[in-house]
Amino acid sequence: MGVTCVSQMPVAEGKSVQQTVELLTRKLEMLGAEKQGTFCVDCETYHTAASTLGSQGQAGKLMYVMHNSEYPLSCFALFENGPCLVADTNFDVLMVKLKGFFQSAKASKIETRGTRYQYCDFLVKVGTVTMGPSARGISVEVEYGPCVVASDCWSLLLEFLQSFLGSHTPGAPAVFGSRHDAVYSPADTMVQYMELFNKIRKQQQVIETRKPNQ
Repeated sequence: MGVTCVSQMPVAEGKSVQQTVELLTRKLEMLGAEKQGTFCVDCETYHTAASTLGSQGQAGKLMYVMHNSEYPLSCFALFENGPCLVADTNFDVLMVKLKGFFQSAKASKIETRGTRYQYCDFLVKVGTVTMGPSARGISVEVEYGPCVVASDCWSLLLEFLQSFLGSHTPGAPAVFGSRHDAVYSPADTMVQYMELFNKIRKQQQVIETRKPNQ
């Protein structure tokens, strides 16, 4: 596990999500990247059950339960503005038993699936983000394997990102700032995916509100 940057790639003008993904993967293959299987990251949102909030007008908290095919034996539970709990896959069963405290939000499942590419010391994953049956965006994950401290390799990661993302190259992830000189962990990657998924959800909400009344 190296240092990873997760970002969103906007859909190219006049192209569909799938066509943009194909353009991006073609660029990677032209650079010399080789396919190394597939990947999937999924996320389901839970909110605090109304019965636990009392009558004080407390705001409910959100928890995101996530899985990453890179860590098939782990489950990640990320609290809104809080810590990330790393548990084994039985955590999903536990959530069913905790339905009196946390309830699954309706139609909250969001995931990204795509192809893994290896290019020298970089592992690149380009995925199609879906909500329900519809494609909603594009995720790009780049991992630099030989390094585990973000501050030591961000400039190298940035240079590689620029080679195939061009003007859409992202800035340093927020998690890099809080863990500048700390050892990078899988939980840091999941925090980035949580932020990406929430960003895409909000973009979709804006699109829905702009639609004319039928």
